[in-house]
Amino acid sequence: KKGYETMKNSRFLISVLSVSGIIAIGFGAAILFAPEAFYATYGIKLGNDASQLNEIRASGGALLGIGLVIVSGAIFSKLTFASLIVSSAVYLSYGLSRLLSIGLDGSPDSGLVAAAALELAIGAISLFALFRSHKTATLAIAVSSL
Repeated sequence: KKGYETMKNSRFLISVLSVSGIIAIGFGAAILFAPEAFYATYGIKLGNDASQLNEIRASGGALLGIGLVIVSGAIFSKLTFASLIVSSAVYLSYGLSRLLSIGLDGSPDSGLVAAAALELAIGAISLFALFRSHKTATLAIAVSSL
């Protein structure tokens, strides 16, 4: 238990989770509540198809919920480790999927290329924080059991 207390005190972990969570909340809310305006910034014109908008809004709601889970790890130390896993998985999945799409479909709007770079950066930082916190927690547990 003492090992996880070290995660609670880390400004780095709190910063990583706060920033990555707030970004996910912001983008998720924009997609959920204003999908037409959000996608227009990338040159994507959505139609009036209720099924299309339903699918898009659902992914926005999911991203908003994921952002709340990530931010909760900055607030509640018992959720820090799980939140780091979620942040790493979500951002790396988005970034790597965009890279795959670029390879398969060609280069999209420059805003989406920038999004891929940001997602990969946040995912990598989250993964680094995850390994760093796990190593610190494991070391603290080992030392406390001596």
